[in-house]
Order: sequence, then C-alpha cells, then structure tokens
Amino acid sequence: MTTPDSAHAAASHSAQPAPSPAFGRFRLLRLLGKSAQTLVWLATDPHDDGDRLLVMPRAQVIERDRLQRHLESARMAMRVTHPGLAAAVEVGEHDRWPYTVYERGDSSTLIELTGAQGLPPLDVARWSMQVLDGLAFAHEAGLAHRDIQAAMVCVDGNGRARLIGLQAAATADAALAAGHSVAALQAQRRAAERDVLAFGLVLHYALTGQHPLEQHDTAATIALLPPQGRDIVRLPWTTARPIPEALRAIANRATDRQQRQRYHSARTLARALEGWIRAEEAADGGPLALLIDRLRSNGTLPSLPGAARRAARLALMERERTIELAEVVLQDPALSFELLRSVNTAEVRGAVIAGSGPVLTMRRAIAMVGLDGVRRAALSLRDWPGPLGAAAAAQLETAIGRAQRAARIAQLLRRPGYDAEVVYLVALLQNLGRLVTCYHFPDEAAQIARLMQPATAEQPGLAEEPGMSEEGASQAVLGVDIEALGSAVARHWGLDESVLHMIRRFGLDAGVRTIETDDDMLRATGSCANEVVDALGMPPRHVGAALQRTAQRYGRALGLTLRDLQLAAQGESLHEGDGSEAAPSDRHVA
Repeated sequence: MTTPDSAHAAASHSAQPAPSPAFGRFRLLRLLGKSAQTLVWLATDPHDDGDRLLVMPRAQVIERDRLQRHLESARMAMRVTHPGLAAAVEVGEHDRWPYTVYERGDSSTLIELTGAQGLPPLDVARWSMQVLDGLAFAHEAGLAHRDIQAAMVCVDGNGRARLIGLQAAATADAALAAGHSVAALQAQRRAAERDVLAFGLVLHYALTGQHPLEQHDTAATIALLPPQGRDIVRLPWTTARPIPEALRAIANRATDRQQRQRYHSARTLARALEGWIRAEEAADGGPLALLIDRLRSNGTLPSLPGAARRAARLALMERERTIELAEVVLQDPALSFELLRSVNTAEVRGAVIAGSGPVLTMRRAIAMVGLDGVRRAALSLRDWPGPLGAAAAAQLETAIGRAQRAARIAQLLRRPGYDAEVVYLVALLQNLGRLVTCYHFPDEAAQIARLMQPATAEQPGLAEEPGMSEEGASQAVLGVDIEALGSAVARHWGLDESVLHMIRRFGLDAGVRTIETDDDMLRATGSCANEVVDALGMPPRHVGAALQRTAQRYGRALGLTLRDLQLAAQGESLHEGDGSEAAPSDRHVA
C-alpha cells in the first residue's frame, strides 16, 4: 500500500519523473512540509478545479473508534472561524488516514516564500499579527494547534495570512474539553503557550531565512530549549535584511531562554507586533497614536487626591501669592503637565511669548494663563484615580512617587545658578513616558516591570538571571521604546526639540564626560537623579554598587561624588543657600 509518507520517499528516490501518487480521489503533487506529527501536501482534486492543501498525521489511526472521534472533533473545530484561521473545506479519511482539506487559491506557504535572506520585516510582522489574532481566538475557544510550522502559514496575493492545520489537533483538545478539571485547564494553557513559542520560532525563520538551531521541525527545536534543553535561540546581530531593534526585541522575547520572559499568550505577542507595525507606518502611529487618543479622552494623568482642588482654592486668593501657588501646583504632576501643555501650544507661544523659547517654570506659566486659567485647568482634571482599578492606581501612585523623589534629588544636585523649578520639571518630565504608560497602559506597564525583574538563581551559588532593560522590555511589550511615548506627548504639547533633548535620559551604556551647554547640564542633572532613585529601588545588597556606578558616570561632568549622591538621597542639600538665583539657561527657558 502506498502511504502519504512513502509516496514522498518514492518520489525523492526515483530517477525518472513518476505520475503523481494518489491518495483517495486526490493526486499528491508535492510535499510542502513535514514534522514529526503531520504532513502538508499540495494536491489536486479531479472533481474540482484548483489546487488543494492536505494536512494529515504521519501515522494511520488504526482503531475505528479513535478514528471516528478524531473526525467528529475535527468537524466540530471547523466551527471556529476567524480571518486568521484558514477555513477547512473538508474533513475526511482514506484507508483510515484522516485528512483536512484547504483551498490553495493564490496563496503560498512561508516555506515557499522565504528565501535564504528572509522576508521583509514589515511584511513578516503584518502576516504574523494576522495569524496570531486567529490563534488567540482559537485558544480562547479552547483549541490549541500543537504543531505550528512554517508550512502551516499561508499568505495570499492580497497579503492576507492564515493558519492551516488547526483541525488536525482537534482530538486532543476535545479530550481536554470533556472535563473542566484543574489538570485539564492547565494542560490547555501549556499547549497554548507551546503554540506561541512555536510561532516565535517561525517568526525567527521568516526574518532570517534560516531554521533555528538548524531544525526544520519546531517541536525538535523546542526540545532543545530550556527547560528541556540548554540551547538558545536569538536573532543574529548580522542578517541579510536589517531587522529594526524593536522588532528584534519582540522576536527574541518570543524565544527567550527564560520561560518567565516569553510571551504566554498569542494575544500579547500580536499586540506587541501591532504596536511596532503602526509605529513604523506613521510617525505618530502605533501606541503613540493610541496614546494621543487616550490623552484627549482621559487627560495626561489624573490629579492626585485633593491637590487640584487646593490649587483651585488658592487661585481664588490674592495675586501676590503666585509663588505659593506655584509650589502647590508642582506637588501635582497632572496639574503641572496640564499647565505646561496649555502655555506651550504654538498658538499661545506665538501670541504671548514669540521668540522666547519654551516655558518650563510654573511661575511663568501661572503669569501667562492667570489665576482664572490655573483654576480652570485644576478643575478640568480627572479625579484620582481616573478609570484605573485599585492595583493599577497603586502602580501609578508608586511611579509618581519615584518621579517626584527624583525631581527633588535633582534640585539638591543642581549646580549653583540653575533655577530649581526648571531642574525639578526636567527631572519630572524624564519620567513622562513611564507615567503615561502606567496610566494609559496599566497592564502593559505591569508586564514591563515583571520583565525587568531578575530571576532567582536556579541553584545555590549561581548568579541571578538578569531581567530585561527597560528599553528592551517596553519594545517587547508595546513595540516601541517607552521614552518615545514621553517624547510623543511632549511634542504633542508643543515643546520644542531642545526640551525633547533635555527630557531624554542618558543611556546606561554611554559615558557622561563633559557638559558643554545649559541644556546638557539640565539633562544630566535630571538623568543622574533618576538613576539614583532607580538604584535606591534595587534590593539592598545592590544599592551601594549601583550608586557607585552612577557617581562614576556623572562625577566628572557634574562635579559629584558618591557621598554627594548619598546626601541628596537622604534629602540633604549639597550647597549653602537656596540657589534660587536665575539660571544661565533662563535666557532661553522661561
């Protein structure tokens, strides 16, 4: 008897072209892909025009009852429909060999499309997002694929990608669905997570044109990865087609050596890809565009409890209390940001302070909008905690507290002659991306925080497994650097490039040697203060070393020592007097 597997072997070893082998009424033209579990054949049906794709197991199902259950379950799985899932046109069996039929149309599998140089990254991301949306839908319906391969992803002439082969795994899922025990639910979750890992391997293949670990079967590759094996799958630094850094972070997280760092759901991986795609397609796209929409509906941040109303009441008092009012406003980041937005729009600056540069003090902002303007701004803010639940509100409150502490430390670290309010606001604005992420993307913010946490050592005496950097974690979750979110908001307010430069922290891998401009001095002071707060948030055994690294990075540029950082962290001033004299930068920063 000729079997689907032996038909391929016979065709491979024949010296002369042979007639296409038959499988029931189908003629098998070409084997497109195979794994330890399944075969994907290109076939024709004499009873119908057009090519077909046949997906079948590698082995016959001998027991009649088991075969019947397989067919019934596969037909039930056909009811799960989604644009990212290819619709099966037939489920049947031939000689106790179950099979599922799909229309070929003008589609090609990733195996056929991918050359040695890989595929264009934007195309790969678009197709992957479509398939992952369908896979997530199947997982939510209680089905897992269990054998995702590059040959199972089809892309048609319109760029629509679909996943085939879901029905081939229906029997195992039906057995799980028969009960609702904890064990059954856990098994289903593990199968879904394995699907996501397998798709991550397909993503690597499509981007590079090379099978990870030289294994053509994703199941064989998974067996070599932790926790079963010790191999690592990461995109090579040099590829035939350049891979953008954010997409690289997404792909590498999908196959991370640490299980806890990987994507645990197809939906999460799809959202990360969607964010990157939209950010690539438009300068203000992706999470940036989504964030701008949320800013309009929910504001930048909710007002801290009671802070905005205190400012509104104070604004009703005599005008001589502007300095006191500015101090109250600075206690609430939401109100501070709202006033900065109000006075830095192109219309206001063009009409009131043309040519004088951005406004970065509350005193100047209050003078521009007037006490009535402060009161209106305060009353326009959403009350704490806005639409957030208790856990997300606590997360945002912690982030605000850290940002305010960094701003106070920056004031203590500033050189004499630099305005305390400007230094405070620059350090605060260096946290703008983190704060708006916590408010507008609370689930993603929590996920980023988890990815940044180190893992405990697997064995006593071994070093901790490091967490991701904030940049890598935000790219892997949002598809964009978290700093870019802050820059997008600041640009939306009307702040110019000089301010956008100041509110971006220095990279941790870059030395800070010399300071040549006032803008760089403000940026470095805020960046140093924020790194001090980051160090203080580490486990106690790491705090001293982290502060020492910060002192070494900024010591020459800012004239600081480790002792200076320790004093500032304790809230002690480094200079005599209050240092409130006008800053050199006040010539261009109001």
